[in-house]
Parts: sequence; structure tokens; C-alpha cells
Amino acid sequence: MNEQRRQILEMLAEGKITADEAERLIEALQREQPKAPPGATTSRTKVRPKYLRVVMDAEDDTGGEGASRVNVRIPLQLLRAGVRLTALLPPVAITKVNAELDKAGVPIDLAELKPQHLEDLIEHLDDVIIDLDDPGSKMRVYCE
Repeated sequence: MNEQRRQILEMLAEGKITADEAERLIEALQREQPKAPPGATTSRTKVRPKYLRVVMDAEDDTGGEGASRVNVRIPLQLLRAGVRLTALLPPVAITKVNAELDKAGVPIDLAELKPQHLEDLIEHLDDVIIDLDDPGSKMRVYCE
């Protein structure tokens, strides 16, 4: 534990600051910590994912050809480029696309879509859980 963090915790223990103030101070310390120098490796280096993967395995109980398998691998760079390209669409086109998406049951406003939103989605895909009503089917969505 570094010295500054220890001092914050001591002030909290002595009642000089509240728990909320201590939390804000610790978060500020974490933001100020210098990045690792280039070439240095850390044990928790997070690799930027390159693909969105959707895999579904389903048993065929209708007497068909057996089990079904869907395996989709989408380059995330394609999604990132698509989000950036929405900035080039004229407002009239965005309005028409939004209307058609809404008719199809996809209420997305392309004018509000920003590259940071996509990065946040990618970062949180580890938390995605998909429930299927079919006990013989299994679906996974993840980044690799």
C-alpha cells in the first residue's frame, strides 16, 4: 500500500474525513498514478479484443439432421469503423434510418451512437448472460 493511500485511511479511521471523501481521494490517487513505461509488462495487461464471437449450439428434436451450430465471428474493427462512419451520414438519412430501425423493433438513435459507447459495450461483454427458453440450446457471446 502506498503512503498516500495509508494516510487517507488513517484520516478516515480518525474521523477527520467521511467514507465518501476517502473514496473520492483514493479514486483521485488512482487517476494520478503514472502509466507503466513502454515495454514494461504488468501481470494484468488487458489485450484489446479483435473479434465479437456469437456461438450457439442447439439440439434438433424435430427429427431433422441433428444438432445445429451457429458460429459468428465479427471483426470489432468493422464495428468501430461503422460507428465512426455514422458521423458522415447527413441528418436526413439518419432520420430515415432511425425510423426504419424503429419500425423493425430496434429503437436505436444513430445520432447518439459514439465510438466510446461501442468501447464501453465491448468492455462489458464479459458480463453478458443470455438465457434461452430451449434447454437443449446454449448460446455464448464474447470478445476474443
